Amino acid sequence: MSERYWAVVPAAGAGRRMASSVPKQYLSLLGRPVIEHTLQRLLAHERIESVCVALSDADEWWATTVYAAHPRVMRVPGGDERCHSVLNALQRLQLSARLEDWVLVHDAARPCLHRSDLDRMFEELAADPVGGLLAAPLHDTIKQASDAGRIAATIPREHLWRAFTPQMFRLGDLLDALTRALARGWLVTDDASAMELAGLAPRLLEGRPDNIKITRPEDLKLAEFFLQQQSESG
Repeated sequence: MSERYWAVVPAAGAGRRMASSVPKQYLSLLGRPVIEHTLQRLLAHERIESVCVALSDADEWWATTVYAAHPRVMRVPGGDERCHSVLNALQRLQLSARLEDWVLVHDAARPCLHRSDLDRMFEELAADPVGGLLAAPLHDTIKQASDAGRIAATIPREHLWRAFTPQMFRLGDLLDALTRALARGWLVTDDASAMELAGLAPRLLEGRPDNIKITRPEDLKLAEFFLQQQSESG
């Protein structure tokens, strides 16, 4: 039985740190909404069957995107938190996917995902019993702050990584782990955390540093630069 891969993009957030009335996934990036760049990167890979996008019921921008009626894009209702949106998407995928199929969960605000990172995930995680995620080891000195805004401790950076997306797990395993986490009131901020709480140890794959998440206004310019660089380099 051949491996099959699906993608989930939680896109119901408001992106309040962007100080904009428009959610960050719909801000203009090189003349297109951020989410269009993100979906283009996923849909361009022939191994991804389709993408399930979780959107807010109050979303008034999705219908204007080029992917609103795309045959390989499914829309599901988003939730109050990212984890609720992902769970809704996983439950929808059960209608089309097998429980042993792989699911890649990717942030809507990471538009610079490179094909080489997807290829590496498919190659290195296909036989992994758990799955894994793109990430990057920390190189800066890490300080822990006190409530007063002063240094409380210096944290050794060895073995510390920044988690990226996509994060790739079997549909059945992630669905079970996320369901159990939410049943216990754990609002996990990424999918690997749910797998960890289920007693599993996802694998870390070092990803490209240009796979940034747009969080603040200045990130748009940086994403624009990276997209242009990727286009020039092929």
